[in-house]
Amino acid sequence: MPLFNVLRGFTVWMLLTPVLMVLGAWLQWDSTSAAVWQGLLETVLPEYTLTSLLLCALVALGVVSMGSVSAAAVSLFEFPGRHTLSWLLLLPLAMPAYVVAYAYTDFLQYSGYLQNWLRMHTGWQGALWPDIRSTWGAALVLSLSLYPYVYLLCRSALLDRAPQLMEAARLLGASLPRRIFQVALPLARPAIAAGLALAMMETLADFGVSSYFGVPTFSTGIYKAWLVMDNRVAAAQLSSFLLLLVASVLWMEYRAQARLRFVTRRGAARTHESQALRLHGWRAALAFSLCMLPVLLGFVFPLLIMGHALWVGSQQQAMPWAAFAGWFWNSLRLGGMTAVLAVGLALVLAHGVRARPTWWRRFSTQLAAMGYAVPGAVIVVGLLLPLAWIQQRWPDSGAGYWLTATLLGLLWAYLVRFMAVALQSIQSGFSRISMSADESARMLGSPSRDVFWRVHWPLLRPSAASALLLVWVDVMKELPATLVLRPFNTDTLAVMAYQLARDERLGEAALPSLALVLAGLLPVLLMARAQKTSSQA
Repeated sequence: MPLFNVLRGFTVWMLLTPVLMVLGAWLQWDSTSAAVWQGLLETVLPEYTLTSLLLCALVALGVVSMGSVSAAAVSLFEFPGRHTLSWLLLLPLAMPAYVVAYAYTDFLQYSGYLQNWLRMHTGWQGALWPDIRSTWGAALVLSLSLYPYVYLLCRSALLDRAPQLMEAARLLGASLPRRIFQVALPLARPAIAAGLALAMMETLADFGVSSYFGVPTFSTGIYKAWLVMDNRVAAAQLSSFLLLLVASVLWMEYRAQARLRFVTRRGAARTHESQALRLHGWRAALAFSLCMLPVLLGFVFPLLIMGHALWVGSQQQAMPWAAFAGWFWNSLRLGGMTAVLAVGLALVLAHGVRARPTWWRRFSTQLAAMGYAVPGAVIVVGLLLPLAWIQQRWPDSGAGYWLTATLLGLLWAYLVRFMAVALQSIQSGFSRISMSADESARMLGSPSRDVFWRVHWPLLRPSAASALLLVWVDVMKELPATLVLRPFNTDTLAVMAYQLARDERLGEAALPSLALVLAGLLPVLLMARAQKTSSQA
């Protein structure tokens, strides 16, 4: 199928181009670049590096502590509310991190409601705690938003093997603390590392929280180098440093996933002794409190703060309902178009590997999925860098007309960023279809095209629907790529929430922010349902 192979090759090239362009920026090294880098080394580069590493370290501490403790509590113990908490702990995934940042800034800053109320009742006129707009504040917000990555994988690992091995340890006379810390948690260590790697990639890719809090990270530095300093080469070279950090995290995630397969085993029967240990009294209250606290801080409180801001804002001024309808439509339209394209291209790539699983097809498909680990700011630089070079060499070429502030350029960036989400769901669907079904269809004389439409596609529909929903919501929440590449007069919910919050118009920013939260609830509830089904299997 020559047309199929051409489409497959074009897809891989399209998804890899931004990353290759960023790495190719070092080929433009000259005396000017040397002078620029000397200035960066003497001024902002050490700060970018140290702040990014410090932020990652603080977020790692937060997500591991919250994710592993809550996963161990709902997996190994039985207490009132445990089954409800098992899916409530996923809700912070529906709350974009920058929305949490807006909410806590309005509530905890010096002029916020809480400090004003405390000063009024205590008489103290100074600040009652450090400014939330800082590195520690950004780490807190990101930890509350990203701990479900660790919780999900850690809980899955504990449900798979921990009960049986903890039963064996109990029969050998091991105490409860020893069974937890020397049996259960070591089993979940690869899963914790894999979830931590995902959280680190999201932290390095973050732009909304870092920019709003004024934290100098690589993502905000790339944005400033391109748009403020007007130095595209420096922005691309800074992007390559961020890619190096992301590649290190990817290597850690690969190692963790390689070890993770040795600690998973479904279908083992549970005896009475291997069931979750029932807690009573203060121990049950403590377990419930430890699990409920991340839900309250990461979802309930921000939701209440933004809801209160919306209510107060609507009392003081007319809310931009007409403009909101336009933002909502733009977000739905861009998300839907990207989701359909991503699922279609993912089907092409995954079916190609299924039909002819050569090493090159497997390798190129994995390369095409690397974009999810690449921050949005890096993708933007990788797309605009060759355009700037073409426009400089051939001013009349009109290359910038097609990709600069156009729908085509924005969809390209979205596909590079979120193709991995669709590809993972489609590949998971293919893995559940036995190869014997393909062989039987071919023995009956069906060509490859008929095998896909009559055998594969009916079985892939649930996976395709999940991929469509996940990509759709991810695109709606994407900020840096949309902020730079969106066409004129095409504002989205994420862009307007960021701009209104930056202008200290939180009452108006609450409107698009809450809409993003409601959209994010759909895949989270789907994930909770899948998790419940898996735990009962």
